[in-house]
Amino acid sequence: MQEQKIYGRREGAVGHVVFNNPAKLNAVSLDMWDGFVGVLEDYAKDPAIRCVVVSGAGGKAFVSGADISKFESERANAEAQARYETISKRGYEALYEFSKPTIAKITGYCIGGGMNLAACCDLRYCNDGARFGVPAARLGLGYGFLRIERLSRIIGLPRAMEFLFTAKQYSAQEALDMGLVHGVTATDDLDAMVDGITSAIAQNAPLTIGLAKAAAREIAKPESQQDHARLAKLAQACFDSEDYKEGRRAFMEKRKPVFQGR
Repeated sequence: MQEQKIYGRREGAVGHVVFNNPAKLNAVSLDMWDGFVGVLEDYAKDPAIRCVVVSGAGGKAFVSGADISKFESERANAEAQARYETISKRGYEALYEFSKPTIAKITGYCIGGGMNLAACCDLRYCNDGARFGVPAARLGLGYGFLRIERLSRIIGLPRAMEFLFTAKQYSAQEALDMGLVHGVTATDDLDAMVDGITSAIAQNAPLTIGLAKAAAREIAKPESQQDHARLAKLAQACFDSEDYKEGRRAFMEKRKPVFQGR
């Protein structure tokens, strides 16, 4: 039986999506994008899943970008390139627009498309051997607006330009210093670091967290396109929820609240 190159697994309230192509440093082909979107859709519909962790198998790479060995079959001409961009964009946007918190757990190489994938996540943590880079200028690839805009929003436009102009790789410490990742630790401790974050998220009120993420996505839009009315409704839903009552009771009773997301 052929091994799945994308798979999901659940650990309590945490959904995991794993890029499982370690022989090619988790390079991504078109069929993998379809599987990725499918796993996210399942997690989006499951109220028991409070957050999602994206990672790569094998320990040597998070995602090393597109599978260059398939460029001749998947991106050989303008029509094929357009098809590839449509399918891969669907994958990136499914992650970026996912309504629950997303965390990139990065080991080893996070290159090209891997950088874009990480930038679509809300939080990013890596091991001390991680390497980051955008090699588009070495391949003659066009790196589109959304990818540059999202990267520059995280690390600033001048630093994003350095990534793109030089195509150099950066260390985990450099990534931390520039704000690309939220934390760096030894490989053996990375799971514990990420588990601490997901545990905190899972214990908190889902409606409040959902509002915070929705607000973050609106902030990223031009002011003329921001939907403040939608955010106001989401805020009111928090105050009208059973979780708000539970939070107040738990505070008065000096205990941990148990939130249900309603």
